[in-house]
Amino acid sequence: MTLQSNLLIALPELILAVSALLLLVLGAAAKRASPIFTAASVAALLSAAYVAATGHQGHAFGGGLVADNAAAFAKVAMYISSAVAIVLGDRWLARRGEARFEFHVLVILAALGMGMMVSAGDLISLYVGVELQSLALYVLAAFRRDDAKGSEAGLKYFVLGALSSGLLLYGASLIYGFAGSTKFHDIALVAQHGVNPGILFGLVFLICGLAFKVSAAPFHMWTPDVYEGAPTPVVGFFAAAPKLAAMVLFARALADGFPGAHAQWQQVLVVISLASVFVGAFAGLAQNNLKRLWAYSSIANVGYALLGLAAGGEQGLSAMLTFMVLYMVDVTGFFACLQALSRDGKPMETIEDMAGLFRERPMMATAMTVFSLSALGMPPFSGFWAKFYVFGAAMNAHSPIMTLAAILGLVGSVVAAFYYLRLIKVMWFDAAVGKTDALPFEARFVAYAAAAFSFPIVLGALHYLEPWAKAAAAAFGHA
Repeated sequence: MTLQSNLLIALPELILAVSALLLLVLGAAAKRASPIFTAASVAALLSAAYVAATGHQGHAFGGGLVADNAAAFAKVAMYISSAVAIVLGDRWLARRGEARFEFHVLVILAALGMGMMVSAGDLISLYVGVELQSLALYVLAAFRRDDAKGSEAGLKYFVLGALSSGLLLYGASLIYGFAGSTKFHDIALVAQHGVNPGILFGLVFLICGLAFKVSAAPFHMWTPDVYEGAPTPVVGFFAAAPKLAAMVLFARALADGFPGAHAQWQQVLVVISLASVFVGAFAGLAQNNLKRLWAYSSIANVGYALLGLAAGGEQGLSAMLTFMVLYMVDVTGFFACLQALSRDGKPMETIEDMAGLFRERPMMATAMTVFSLSALGMPPFSGFWAKFYVFGAAMNAHSPIMTLAAILGLVGSVVAAFYYLRLIKVMWFDAAVGKTDALPFEARFVAYAAAAFSFPIVLGALHYLEPWAKAAAAAFGHA
């Protein structure tokens, strides 16, 4: 392919890279944040999303970068989510006198890394994408430098992230050593004749490294502390777009690189999936801080998404993609609620802080109730449809291990119902403990829009989302 063809395929990433560099130069010259940075960042992300959806498809740079329906599906969702995160985070920081242009640059760089992750065609681009995203997220976690909890969150994330990167790189090295290539297509050709122990060990290390990125148990230890310490809008960003990027990368690496080893990696994924579901369900019961509670909720939800990935096939992969997009909307809306709520300037972050919220802010309490019921999987909210697709794929896999995993996953969902219903009970029936501050417009708008999407808009949106997800899932396995 010519250089021009390669650049056209990589155009979404080029838009983000150039935008980040320009904003960095302009920010260094201006030495302060302004609404122009927010508008330019959002425009860059939406432009990249449009180009990803309508632009050229194919393989670029010797197969290292892949542009197909799966990459386009993920990029559109991730870049829109990143744009929402910039708007929410910029206003949240501005109200605290901490607005800095670096926030916009870091979110764009994280989105650039996510774009490379979902378009990875070999182990090298996989690693570069993961590290580009991770380094930006480490800094975002500790963005409030004078906040002790935030600094601790960033440090823990960095140290444990370095460990996961080591696992990822060691697994990639083993795979390269025994397969003789870093490209998923070549690895798949080697693996289709039987997976030798060296490649299998490398695959396990690769799965462990990626499991850390999606905060799946038992590689979840960073999640509650980072969620609690990082700025609330940053946590809302963490819980949405990067999770989708890592799940698509998971699917890309396994379905493109190891389709012939499905029986081997399915067993590993089922164990990680069930561990995530039960860790999220039981550990969440003891939480009082809502950010920590939603951290364990995200661990459990990643477990459900991994169940769809483990089921394999177009139905399983489509279910995983649908689940992640619906979950992204819910979790973004919930953290928009959290960042909107405060009393006397103090954030409302515990379950007790939400006491009597329905009497003071009925619309906000209703939105949080919708997100809680959706995360629980209560029909007819979007979370129910997300789990419906995942459990349906697991049951239709015609595998005893997948059927058992689906049943155990349902049990874990019932256990987790306690902490969601507890929050609803406190908001609707307990006595209020004080007056809430005025709700910022942007957070209120995102929260209400996400709640409306969860129900009833989702019923119509699924008519379009399901075929898009199926088309994206069909792109896997063709490295």
